[in-house]
Amino acid sequence: MYKDIIHSFQTRKAVAASPDHIIVLSHCVFLFEESKWNARYAHPIPHTNDYYIKCMFGGVLSCGLTHAAITPLDVTKCNMQVNPSKYPGLFSGMRTIMAEEGVTALAKGWAPTLIGYSMQGFCKFGFYEIFKDMYANVVGEHASQEYRGLIWLAASASAEFFADIALCPMEMVKVKVQTAPAGTFPTGLVAATSAMASQSAETRFPFGSLVPLWSRQIPYTMAKFYFFEKVVSLFYKYVYTQPRESYSKATQLQVTFLSGYTAGVICAIVSHPADTLVSLLGKADNKGKSIGTIASEFGYKNLALKGIVPRIIMIGTLTGLQWWIYDTFKTAFGLGTSGASPVKKN
Repeated sequence: MYKDIIHSFQTRKAVAASPDHIIVLSHCVFLFEESKWNARYAHPIPHTNDYYIKCMFGGVLSCGLTHAAITPLDVTKCNMQVNPSKYPGLFSGMRTIMAEEGVTALAKGWAPTLIGYSMQGFCKFGFYEIFKDMYANVVGEHASQEYRGLIWLAASASAEFFADIALCPMEMVKVKVQTAPAGTFPTGLVAATSAMASQSAETRFPFGSLVPLWSRQIPYTMAKFYFFEKVVSLFYKYVYTQPRESYSKATQLQVTFLSGYTAGVICAIVSHPADTLVSLLGKADNKGKSIGTIASEFGYKNLALKGIVPRIIMIGTLTGLQWWIYDTFKTAFGLGTSGASPVKKN
């Protein structure tokens, strides 16, 4: 309607020449702009700046706490990747590490893990919400529904691009601490970081692993967010068919965890080759070698399969817990649970 009014004003010179009509025209333009659809305010809970900030801090808890909690699994998995003949399996690998270095060795790298993944979570979850609304506004209301899967993929990839820059320095410290033979490298956060910086020509610190990290994390995060959104929408379409708000918070959080776990299994498979490559970059024998050379020497089959079982267990559980913690934080602040609702047919 407003477009027709504006068009009529624009095509009539007599109207344009009148100051009174110019005021009316300006008012019509204002009303038209105000009536435009905005993705930020199309949700049950408006996505204000305060909403985005809370999502960022929810991401800190979600990623930081979960990654730190599974450090023993991560230590074993990384050693299986860099030295598969010595650490052939998850439980045998744990026994070997404990026998040679003691039980505390399974906690190596917990501090850089906590710091690095907290920073990553801040960007991953908060920026995802921002990019998702931004891209939806770019394409408009109709296209944002019709192609919402592409928006999820684009938003998650964009968020992870920045999240990995925040993560990379601490990820490099973590991997080095966890995979260096006992007694050959400091294990404390400050000492290990200082050693990485002082040996930057060899360690490539702080951003030497950024490209393989992007190769691992961007596909992982795209799968993580896309399949989470998709599985949630399927739950509310085929299992819990009433409006989401009609179910208890406990039920909604159950859907969150199950959807997150399913997404996590897919993520683990998609991102495993690049994860193995990141671990191999921290191995002393690979100093100075290109990424292509390391991959070729290790074998592409090994890149895809070595350590895949503990990674599926780790990432499935991890992703389910991350989404559960994130949504628990959100519901505590009245922001509702995450995930897409079924598309409404006109």
